[in-house]
Amino acid sequence: MNRILLRSGKSPYDVLSLEEALHRDVIATNAGNLIFSDAAHKILETPGTEVVSNGIGTDVSAAARINEEYDAFVVPLANAFRPSFENGLKRMTRLISKLRIPVVVLGVGAQTGLSYDPARLKPMEQTVREFCAAVLERSASIGVRGEFTEQYLRDLGFRDVEVIGCPSLFLYGRDLDVRKRLPELTSDARIAVNGSHSAVQKQGLDRIISRTHARYPNLCFVGQNISDARQLHWRDLTDPNALVTAMPTHPDHPMYREGKVRVYVDPVTWIDDLRDFDFSFGSRIHGNIAALLAGTPATVLCGDSRTLELCRYFEIPHMRLDKAAKDPEAADPARLYEQADPSGLVGGHGERFDRFVGFLDKNGLRNTFTHGDGGAAFDKRMRALSFPPGVRPWNDADLASLSSRFGWLQSQVTELSRHNAQLRRELAKAQKAKQKAAAAVPAPAASVYRRARRVVGRPLRRALQAGKQ
Repeated sequence: MNRILLRSGKSPYDVLSLEEALHRDVIATNAGNLIFSDAAHKILETPGTEVVSNGIGTDVSAAARINEEYDAFVVPLANAFRPSFENGLKRMTRLISKLRIPVVVLGVGAQTGLSYDPARLKPMEQTVREFCAAVLERSASIGVRGEFTEQYLRDLGFRDVEVIGCPSLFLYGRDLDVRKRLPELTSDARIAVNGSHSAVQKQGLDRIISRTHARYPNLCFVGQNISDARQLHWRDLTDPNALVTAMPTHPDHPMYREGKVRVYVDPVTWIDDLRDFDFSFGSRIHGNIAALLAGTPATVLCGDSRTLELCRYFEIPHMRLDKAAKDPEAADPARLYEQADPSGLVGGHGERFDRFVGFLDKNGLRNTFTHGDGGAAFDKRMRALSFPPGVRPWNDADLASLSSRFGWLQSQVTELSRHNAQLRRELAKAQKAKQKAAAAVPAPAASVYRRARRVVGRPLRRALQAGKQ
Protein backbone atom coordinates (compact mmCIF):
# COMPACT_ATOMS: atom_id res chain seq x y z
CA MET A 1 0.00 0.00 0.00
CA ASN A 2 1.36 3.39 -1.05
CA ARG A 3 0.81 5.94 1.73
CA ILE A 4 0.55 9.69 1.18
CA LEU A 5 0.64 12.17 4.04
CA LEU A 6 -1.57 15.15 3.23
CA ARG A 7 -1.41 18.49 4.99
CA SER A 8 -5.04 19.13 5.92
CA GLY A 9 -7.08 20.14 8.95
CA LYS A 10 -8.95 16.84 8.98
CA SER A 11 -9.80 13.88 6.82
CA PRO A 12 -12.96 14.31 4.70
CA TYR A 13 -14.30 11.20 6.43
CA ASP A 14 -14.03 12.65 9.95
CA VAL A 15 -17.50 13.52 11.22
CA LEU A 16 -17.32 15.88 14.18
CA SER A 17 -20.00 17.69 16.12
CA LEU A 18 -20.10 21.42 15.56
CA GLU A 19 -18.83 21.97 19.09
CA GLU A 20 -15.86 19.66 18.62
CA ALA A 21 -15.01 21.08 15.19
CA LEU A 22 -15.00 24.63 16.56
CA HIS A 23 -13.07 23.61 19.67
CA ARG A 24 -10.33 21.94 17.63
CA ASP A 25 -10.44 24.52 14.80
CA VAL A 26 -10.26 21.81 12.14
CA ILE A 27 -10.77 24.47 9.46
CA ALA A 28 -7.41 26.08 10.41
CA THR A 29 -9.13 29.48 10.90
CA ASN A 30 -10.72 29.43 7.41
CA ALA A 31 -13.23 26.90 6.09
CA GLY A 32 -11.93 27.50 2.58
CA ASN A 33 -8.88 25.40 3.48
CA LEU A 34 -11.05 22.28 3.62
CA ILE A 35 -12.42 22.89 0.11
CA PHE A 36 -9.02 22.32 -1.51
CA SER A 37 -7.67 19.77 0.99
CA ASP A 38 -10.77 17.56 0.61
CA ALA A 39 -10.43 17.81 -3.17
CA ALA A 40 -6.76 16.83 -2.96
CA HIS A 41 -7.66 13.86 -0.75
CA LYS A 42 -10.24 12.60 -3.25
CA ILE A 43 -7.96 13.13 -6.25
CA LEU A 44 -5.00 11.27 -4.71
CA GLU A 45 -6.98 8.34 -3.27
CA THR A 46 -6.54 5.50 -5.76
CA PRO A 47 -6.56 1.70 -5.46
CA GLY A 48 -3.39 0.85 -3.59
CA THR A 49 -2.97 4.39 -2.22
CA GLU A 50 -3.96 5.50 1.26
CA VAL A 51 -4.20 9.22 1.99
CA VAL A 52 -3.71 10.29 5.61
CA SER A 53 -4.34 13.74 7.03
CA ASN A 54 -1.56 15.07 9.24
CA GLY A 55 -3.49 17.99 10.68
CA ILE A 56 -2.63 21.58 9.86
CA GLY A 57 0.21 21.94 12.39
CA THR A 58 3.88 21.43 11.52
CA ASP A 59 5.71 19.05 13.87
CA VAL A 60 9.38 19.13 12.91
CA SER A 61 10.15 16.36 15.41
CA ALA A 62 7.88 13.99 13.41
CA ALA A 63 10.27 13.90 10.42
CA ALA A 64 11.78 10.49 11.24
CA ARG A 65 8.34 8.92 11.66
CA ILE A 66 7.10 10.47 8.41
CA ASN A 67 10.12 9.11 6.53
CA GLU A 68 9.44 5.68 7.97
CA GLU A 69 5.67 5.50 7.45
CA TYR A 70 4.94 7.44 4.25
CA ASP A 71 5.92 7.44 0.59
CA ALA A 72 5.19 11.11 -0.14
CA PHE A 73 4.19 14.33 1.61
CA VAL A 74 1.65 16.42 -0.34
CA VAL A 75 1.13 20.03 0.70
CA PRO A 76 -1.90 21.88 -0.72
CA LEU A 77 -1.41 25.58 0.06
CA ALA A 78 -3.20 28.85 -0.60
CA ASN A 79 -1.64 32.26 0.06
CA ALA A 80 1.38 30.92 1.95
CA PHE A 81 3.75 33.57 0.61
CA ARG A 82 2.57 36.42 2.83
CA PRO A 83 4.29 38.16 5.76
CA SER A 84 1.83 36.93 8.40
CA PHE A 85 2.61 33.30 7.48
CA GLU A 86 6.39 33.64 7.39
CA ASN A 87 6.97 31.81 10.67
CA GLY A 88 4.69 28.99 9.54
CA LEU A 89 6.62 28.77 6.27
CA LYS A 90 9.90 28.57 8.18
CA ARG A 91 8.61 25.69 10.32
CA MET A 92 7.43 23.87 7.21
CA THR A 93 10.84 24.35 5.60
CA ARG A 94 12.58 22.87 8.66
CA LEU A 95 10.31 19.81 8.46
CA ILE A 96 10.73 19.37 4.70
CA SER A 97 14.52 19.68 5.02
CA LYS A 98 14.51 16.59 7.25
CA LEU A 99 12.39 14.47 4.89
CA ARG A 100 13.84 11.89 2.50
CA ILE A 101 10.53 11.24 0.69
CA PRO A 102 9.05 13.28 -2.21
CA VAL A 103 7.35 16.54 -1.18
CA VAL A 104 4.82 17.99 -3.63
CA VAL A 105 3.25 21.45 -3.27
CA LEU A 106 -0.20 21.99 -4.83
CA GLY A 107 -1.31 25.50 -5.73
CA VAL A 108 0.74 27.83 -3.52
CA GLY A 109 0.20 31.56 -3.95
CA ALA A 110 1.86 34.87 -3.12
CA GLN A 111 -0.36 37.57 -1.66
CA THR A 112 -0.11 41.24 -2.45
CA GLY A 113 -2.38 43.93 -3.86
CA LEU A 114 -4.31 44.06 -7.10
CA SER A 115 -1.37 45.81 -8.78
CA TYR A 116 0.76 42.66 -8.42
CA ASP A 117 3.51 44.73 -6.76
CA PRO A 118 5.70 42.28 -4.74
CA ALA A 119 7.32 45.03 -2.61
CA ARG A 120 5.57 43.91 0.61
CA LEU A 121 7.09 40.44 0.15
CA LYS A 122 10.67 41.74 -0.04
CA PRO A 123 11.46 41.17 3.69
CA MET A 124 10.56 37.47 3.43
CA GLU A 125 12.34 36.65 0.17
CA GLN A 126 14.98 34.53 1.90
CA THR A 127 12.29 32.50 3.66
CA VAL A 128 10.50 31.87 0.34
CA ARG A 129 13.79 30.91 -1.34
CA GLU A 130 14.64 28.41 1.36
CA PHE A 131 11.16 26.87 1.22
CA CYS A 132 11.16 26.51 -2.57
CA ALA A 133 14.70 25.13 -2.61
CA ALA A 134 13.81 22.51 -0.01
CA VAL A 135 10.70 21.47 -1.96
CA LEU A 136 12.48 21.32 -5.34
CA GLU A 137 15.14 19.03 -3.89
CA ARG A 138 12.30 16.57 -3.35
CA SER A 139 10.01 17.17 -6.36
CA ALA A 140 10.15 17.94 -10.07
CA SER A 141 8.31 21.26 -9.86
CA ILE A 142 6.19 23.54 -7.68
CA GLY A 143 2.52 24.04 -8.52
CA VAL A 144 1.36 27.66 -8.12
CA ARG A 145 -2.05 29.33 -8.23
CA GLY A 146 -1.57 31.73 -11.10
CA GLU A 147 0.41 34.20 -13.16
CA PHE A 148 1.57 36.52 -10.40
CA THR A 149 3.04 33.77 -8.20
CA GLU A 150 4.69 32.16 -11.23
CA GLN A 151 6.45 35.41 -12.14
CA TYR A 152 7.32 36.11 -8.50
CA LEU A 153 9.15 32.78 -8.13
CA ARG A 154 10.83 33.10 -11.52
CA ASP A 155 12.15 36.51 -10.48
CA LEU A 156 13.62 34.78 -7.41
CA GLY A 157 15.51 32.44 -9.75
CA PHE A 158 13.27 29.35 -9.79
CA ARG A 159 12.43 27.79 -13.16
CA ASP A 160 10.60 24.59 -12.20
CA VAL A 161 7.31 26.41 -11.57
CA GLU A 162 3.95 25.41 -13.07
CA VAL A 163 0.62 27.23 -12.93
CA ILE A 164 -1.98 24.64 -11.91
CA GLY A 165 -4.57 26.80 -10.15
CA CYS A 166 -6.19 25.24 -7.07
CA PRO A 167 -7.12 21.56 -6.58
CA SER A 168 -10.58 22.59 -5.36
CA LEU A 169 -12.02 23.11 -8.84
CA PHE A 170 -10.91 19.60 -9.85
CA LEU A 171 -13.07 17.92 -7.19
CA TYR A 172 -15.12 16.33 -9.99
CA GLY A 173 -12.24 15.88 -12.42
CA ARG A 174 -13.00 17.01 -15.96
CA ASP A 175 -16.66 17.60 -15.07
CA LEU A 176 -17.75 21.13 -14.20
CA ASP A 177 -21.30 22.12 -15.00
CA VAL A 178 -22.13 25.74 -14.16
CA ARG A 179 -25.17 27.27 -15.79
CA LYS A 180 -27.72 30.00 -15.22
CA ARG A 181 -31.07 28.55 -14.25
CA LEU A 182 -32.88 31.90 -14.41
CA PRO A 183 -33.01 34.37 -17.32
CA GLU A 184 -32.44 37.16 -14.78
CA LEU A 185 -32.29 37.71 -11.03
CA THR A 186 -35.35 39.23 -9.42
CA SER A 187 -35.80 40.45 -5.86
CA ASP A 188 -36.99 37.04 -4.69
CA ALA A 189 -33.89 35.20 -5.97
CA ARG A 190 -31.86 33.14 -3.52
CA ILE A 191 -28.45 34.81 -3.30
CA ALA A 192 -25.36 33.91 -1.26
CA VAL A 193 -22.84 36.60 -0.39
CA ASN A 194 -19.45 36.16 1.25
CA GLY A 195 -16.54 38.28 2.39
CA SER A 196 -13.61 38.66 4.75
CA HIS A 197 -13.37 40.96 7.75
CA SER A 198 -10.79 43.13 6.00
CA ALA A 199 -13.01 43.49 2.92
CA VAL A 200 -15.93 44.52 5.11
CA GLN A 201 -13.94 46.85 7.33
CA LYS A 202 -11.50 48.43 4.88
CA GLN A 203 -12.55 47.80 1.27
CA GLY A 204 -16.20 48.87 1.19
CA LEU A 205 -17.84 45.44 1.08
CA ASP A 206 -20.03 46.43 4.05
CA ARG A 207 -21.91 48.97 1.90
CA ILE A 208 -22.43 46.39 -0.85
CA ILE A 209 -23.81 43.85 1.64
CA SER A 210 -26.11 46.40 3.30
CA ARG A 211 -27.50 47.50 -0.04
CA THR A 212 -28.05 43.91 -1.19
CA HIS A 213 -29.68 42.98 2.12
CA ALA A 214 -32.19 45.80 1.69
CA ARG A 215 -33.11 44.75 -1.86
CA TYR A 216 -33.03 40.93 -1.72
CA PRO A 217 -34.95 39.35 1.18
CA ASN A 218 -33.62 35.86 0.40
CA LEU A 219 -29.99 36.88 0.83
CA CYS A 220 -27.71 34.69 3.00
CA PHE A 221 -24.19 35.55 4.14
CA VAL A 222 -21.75 32.62 4.25
CA GLY A 223 -18.82 33.26 6.58
CA GLN A 224 -15.60 31.26 6.64
CA ASN A 225 -13.52 32.25 9.68
CA ILE A 226 -13.41 30.23 12.88
CA SER A 227 -14.33 33.47 14.69
CA ASP A 228 -17.45 33.72 12.47
CA ALA A 229 -18.48 30.20 13.42
CA ARG A 230 -17.91 30.77 17.14
CA GLN A 231 -19.90 33.99 17.05
CA LEU A 232 -22.79 32.13 15.44
CA HIS A 233 -22.73 29.06 17.65
CA TRP A 234 -21.57 30.44 21.01
CA ARG A 235 -22.02 34.21 20.59
CA ASP A 236 -18.33 34.32 21.42
CA LEU A 237 -17.00 37.87 20.99
CA THR A 238 -13.50 37.36 22.42
CA ASP A 239 -11.74 37.31 19.02
CA PRO A 240 -10.42 40.63 17.65
CA ASN A 241 -12.66 40.08 14.62
CA ALA A 242 -15.61 40.81 16.90
CA LEU A 243 -14.68 44.50 16.61
CA VAL A 244 -16.00 44.40 13.03
CA THR A 245 -19.68 44.84 13.87
CA ALA A 246 -20.54 45.41 10.18
CA MET A 247 -19.82 41.72 9.57
CA PRO A 248 -23.13 39.81 9.21
CA THR A 249 -21.78 37.11 11.54
CA HIS A 250 -21.71 39.61 14.43
CA PRO A 251 -24.69 39.23 16.81
CA ASP A 252 -25.47 42.96 16.47
CA HIS A 253 -25.93 42.71 12.69
CA PRO A 254 -29.51 42.53 11.36
CA MET A 255 -28.69 39.53 9.15
CA TYR A 256 -27.58 37.64 12.28
CA ARG A 257 -30.83 38.45 14.05
CA GLU A 258 -32.81 37.38 10.96
CA GLY A 259 -30.98 34.04 10.82
CA LYS A 260 -29.53 34.80 7.37
CA VAL A 261 -25.97 33.70 8.12
CA ARG A 262 -24.13 30.36 7.87
CA VAL A 263 -20.65 28.92 8.36
CA TYR A 264 -19.75 25.38 7.28
CA VAL A 265 -17.20 23.04 8.84
CA ASP A 266 -17.58 20.39 6.11
CA PRO A 267 -17.32 21.15 2.36
CA VAL A 268 -19.93 18.50 1.52
CA THR A 269 -22.74 20.33 3.36
CA TRP A 270 -21.47 23.69 2.12
CA ILE A 271 -21.60 22.64 -1.53
CA ASP A 272 -24.92 20.81 -1.13
CA ASP A 273 -26.63 23.85 0.39
CA LEU A 274 -25.38 26.14 -2.38
CA ARG A 275 -27.08 23.96 -5.00
CA ASP A 276 -30.37 25.59 -3.98
CA PHE A 277 -29.09 29.13 -4.60
CA ASP A 278 -29.44 31.09 -7.83
CA PHE A 279 -26.25 33.13 -7.51
CA SER A 280 -23.21 33.71 -5.29
CA PHE A 281 -20.87 36.68 -5.06
CA GLY A 282 -18.37 38.30 -2.71
CA SER A 283 -14.67 38.58 -1.95
CA ARG A 284 -14.08 35.00 -0.79
CA ILE A 285 -12.51 32.89 -3.54
CA HIS A 286 -13.36 29.50 -2.03
CA GLY A 287 -16.79 30.65 -0.94
CA ASN A 288 -17.53 31.23 -4.62
CA ILE A 289 -15.69 28.10 -5.76
CA ALA A 290 -18.02 26.13 -3.45
CA ALA A 291 -20.91 27.65 -5.39
CA LEU A 292 -19.35 26.79 -8.76
CA LEU A 293 -18.83 23.19 -7.62
CA ALA A 294 -22.54 23.19 -6.79
CA GLY A 295 -23.30 24.34 -10.34
CA THR A 296 -24.36 27.80 -9.13
CA PRO A 297 -23.07 30.85 -11.07
CA ALA A 298 -20.74 33.09 -9.06
CA THR A 299 -18.79 36.32 -9.34
CA VAL A 300 -15.72 37.09 -7.25
CA LEU A 301 -15.11 40.64 -6.04
CA CYS A 302 -11.31 40.59 -6.12
CA GLY A 303 -9.52 42.52 -3.40
CA ASP A 304 -5.98 41.18 -3.76
CA SER A 305 -3.60 39.23 -5.99
CA ARG A 306 -4.47 35.81 -4.59
CA THR A 307 -8.09 36.02 -5.73
CA LEU A 308 -7.35 37.91 -8.94
CA GLU A 309 -4.74 35.52 -10.34
CA LEU A 310 -6.91 32.48 -9.59
CA CYS A 311 -9.94 34.07 -11.27
CA ARG A 312 -7.86 34.93 -14.32
CA TYR A 313 -6.43 31.43 -14.60
CA PHE A 314 -9.76 29.63 -14.24
CA GLU A 315 -11.73 32.35 -16.09
CA ILE A 316 -14.06 32.77 -13.13
CA PRO A 317 -16.33 35.83 -13.57
CA HIS A 318 -14.90 38.60 -11.42
CA MET A 319 -14.78 42.33 -10.71
CA ARG A 320 -12.26 44.41 -8.80
CA LEU A 321 -13.60 45.14 -5.33
CA ASP A 322 -12.23 48.68 -5.29
CA LYS A 323 -14.27 49.52 -8.40
CA ALA A 324 -17.38 47.82 -7.02
CA ALA A 325 -17.08 49.76 -3.75
CA LYS A 326 -16.99 53.08 -5.63
CA ASP A 327 -20.13 52.15 -7.57
CA PRO A 328 -22.31 49.79 -5.48
CA GLU A 329 -24.90 49.76 -8.28
CA ALA A 330 -22.33 47.95 -10.42
CA ALA A 331 -22.15 45.23 -7.76
CA ASP A 332 -25.90 44.68 -7.64
CA PRO A 333 -26.46 40.90 -7.90
CA ALA A 334 -28.85 41.29 -10.84
CA ARG A 335 -26.22 43.17 -12.82
CA LEU A 336 -23.39 40.83 -11.82
CA TYR A 337 -25.55 37.83 -12.77
CA GLU A 338 -26.34 39.35 -16.15
CA GLN A 339 -22.66 40.00 -16.87
CA ALA A 340 -21.36 36.68 -15.53
CA ASP A 341 -20.36 34.42 -18.41
CA PRO A 342 -19.30 30.94 -17.27
CA SER A 343 -18.42 29.74 -20.78
CA GLY A 344 -14.67 30.32 -20.38
CA LEU A 345 -14.66 28.64 -16.98
CA VAL A 346 -16.52 25.58 -18.24
CA GLY A 347 -15.09 25.48 -21.76
CA GLY A 348 -11.46 25.62 -20.66
CA HIS A 349 -11.86 23.30 -17.69
CA GLY A 350 -10.81 20.13 -19.51
CA GLU A 351 -7.53 21.65 -20.69
CA ARG A 352 -6.75 22.98 -17.22
CA PHE A 353 -7.55 19.59 -15.70
CA ASP A 354 -5.16 17.88 -18.13
CA ARG A 355 -2.45 20.36 -17.13
CA PHE A 356 -3.09 19.58 -13.46
CA VAL A 357 -2.91 15.83 -14.10
CA GLY A 358 0.32 16.33 -16.05
CA PHE A 359 1.80 18.08 -13.01
CA LEU A 360 0.79 15.16 -10.78
CA ASP A 361 2.28 12.65 -13.23
CA LYS A 362 5.56 14.57 -13.42
CA ASN A 363 5.77 14.44 -9.63
CA GLY A 364 4.98 10.72 -9.39
CA LEU A 365 1.44 11.06 -8.02
CA ARG A 366 -1.40 8.90 -9.29
CA ASN A 367 -4.94 10.34 -9.46
CA THR A 368 -8.33 8.72 -9.14
CA PHE A 369 -9.61 10.03 -12.50
CA THR A 370 -6.77 8.44 -14.50
CA HIS A 371 -5.73 5.54 -12.30
CA GLY A 372 -8.83 4.85 -10.23
CA ASP A 373 -12.62 4.85 -10.27
CA GLY A 374 -13.04 8.57 -10.82
CA GLY A 375 -13.78 9.10 -7.14
CA ALA A 376 -16.83 6.83 -7.06
CA ALA A 377 -15.74 5.03 -3.89
CA PHE A 378 -14.93 8.34 -2.23
CA ASP A 379 -18.34 9.79 -3.11
CA LYS A 380 -20.14 6.64 -1.94
CA ARG A 381 -18.36 6.70 1.39
CA MET A 382 -19.13 10.40 1.85
CA ARG A 383 -22.84 9.84 1.11
CA ALA A 384 -22.98 7.19 3.84
CA LEU A 385 -21.80 9.68 6.48
CA SER A 386 -24.03 12.13 8.34
CA PHE A 387 -22.33 15.51 8.64
CA PRO A 388 -23.64 18.32 10.83
CA PRO A 389 -25.47 21.17 9.10
CA GLY A 390 -23.98 24.60 8.65
CA VAL A 391 -23.55 26.68 11.78
CA ARG A 392 -26.52 29.00 12.29
CA PRO A 393 -26.94 32.10 14.46
CA TRP A 394 -27.87 31.29 18.04
CA ASN A 395 -31.11 33.22 18.20
CA ASP A 396 -33.31 30.61 19.81
CA ALA A 397 -33.46 28.93 23.19
CA ASP A 398 -35.24 25.68 22.36
CA LEU A 399 -34.32 22.57 24.31
CA ALA A 400 -32.63 20.84 21.38
CA SER A 401 -30.35 23.82 20.80
CA LEU A 402 -29.48 24.13 24.47
CA SER A 403 -29.03 20.39 24.95
CA SER A 404 -26.40 20.02 22.22
CA ARG A 405 -24.36 22.95 23.51
CA PHE A 406 -24.57 22.24 27.24
CA GLY A 407 -24.23 18.51 26.68
CA TRP A 408 -20.88 19.12 24.99
CA LEU A 409 -19.80 21.54 27.74
CA GLN A 410 -20.70 18.93 30.37
CA SER A 411 -18.61 16.31 28.56
CA GLN A 412 -15.68 18.74 28.60
CA VAL A 413 -16.08 19.32 32.33
CA THR A 414 -16.18 15.56 32.94
CA GLU A 415 -13.11 14.99 30.79
CA LEU A 416 -11.18 17.79 32.51
CA SER A 417 -12.16 16.43 35.93
CA ARG A 418 -10.80 12.99 35.03
CA HIS A 419 -7.64 14.54 33.66
CA ASN A 420 -7.12 16.67 36.77
CA ALA A 421 -7.65 13.64 39.03
CA GLN A 422 -5.03 11.72 37.05
CA LEU A 423 -2.60 14.64 37.33
CA ARG A 424 -3.15 14.80 41.10
CA ARG A 425 -2.41 11.09 41.43
CA GLU A 426 0.75 11.43 39.37
CA LEU A 427 1.86 14.46 41.41
CA ALA A 428 1.29 12.67 44.72
CA LYS A 429 3.22 9.65 43.43
CA ALA A 430 6.11 11.84 42.31
CA GLN A 431 6.23 13.67 45.65
CA LYS A 432 6.21 10.40 47.57
CA ALA A 433 9.05 9.05 45.44
CA LYS A 434 11.01 12.26 46.01
CA GLN A 435 10.57 12.02 49.80
CA LYS A 436 11.59 8.38 49.79
CA ALA A 437 14.70 9.16 47.75
CA ALA A 438 15.63 11.99 50.11
CA ALA A 439 15.29 9.75 53.16
CA ALA A 440 17.55 7.10 51.65
CA VAL A 441 20.45 9.52 51.14
CA PRO A 442 22.81 9.60 54.22
CA ALA A 443 23.60 12.95 55.78
CA PRO A 444 26.85 14.38 54.44
CA ALA A 445 29.90 13.95 56.66
CA ALA A 446 31.01 17.08 58.47
CA SER A 447 33.98 18.82 56.91
CA VAL A 448 37.40 18.93 58.61
CA TYR A 449 36.89 22.62 59.31
CA ARG A 450 33.54 22.01 61.02
CA ARG A 451 34.94 19.14 63.12
CA ALA A 452 37.90 21.29 64.21
CA ARG A 453 35.66 24.20 65.01
CA ARG A 454 33.44 21.93 67.08
CA VAL A 455 36.44 20.64 69.07
CA VAL A 456 38.22 23.93 69.80
CA GLY A 457 35.40 26.41 69.40
CA ARG A 458 33.80 26.12 72.81
CA PRO A 459 37.04 26.18 74.89
CA LEU A 460 38.29 29.09 72.82
CA ARG A 461 35.12 31.09 73.41
CA ARG A 462 35.38 30.41 77.23
CA ALA A 463 39.01 31.56 77.23
CA LEU A 464 38.17 34.73 75.40
CA GLN A 465 35.32 35.48 77.76
CA ALA A 466 37.60 34.88 80.79
CA GLY A 467 40.16 37.31 79.35
CA LYS A 468 37.54 40.04 79.11
CA GLN A 469 36.67 39.64 82.78
